[in-house]
Amino acid sequence: METMDNTKSTQNSAVDAPVIEHRQAYGTAKTENLRDSGLWRIILPAFVVICCLVLLAFPMIILTPLFLNSLSADAAANKQGDPITWVWITMVVIELIVIAVIVRGLVKIFMTQADNYRH
Repeated sequence: METMDNTKSTQNSAVDAPVIEHRQAYGTAKTENLRDSGLWRIILPAFVVICCLVLLAFPMIILTPLFLNSLSADAAANKQGDPITWVWITMVVIELIVIAVIVRGLVKIFMTQADNYRH
C-alpha cells in the first residue's frame, strides 16, 4: 500500500511541474510586405479560360474532319454500305459532356477562388 502512495505522489509532482521551453522570435508579421499587385486575379482566370478553350478545341479538331469525311460518298465505310457517321456524332456528344464537367469544375475552383479575394 505504501508503494502505491509513493508512486502516486511522484506522478502528481511530475504532472504539476511546468515544462520550460526555449522560444525565440525571428520577426513579426509587421515587418513582412503582405501586399500584392492583384495581377494574379487577372492572370489566373485568363489562364483557366485559355485552358478550357484548348480542352474544347483539341477533340473538336480531331473529330470534325473524321465526321466530315464520313459524310462523303467516297468514304470507305460508305462504299461498303456501312456508314459510321453515328460513331462520330456519339463521340462529339460524349466529348462535349466530359469537357462540360471538367470546365464547370475548373470554373468553380479557380474563378470562385479569385473572386473571393476581391476587395
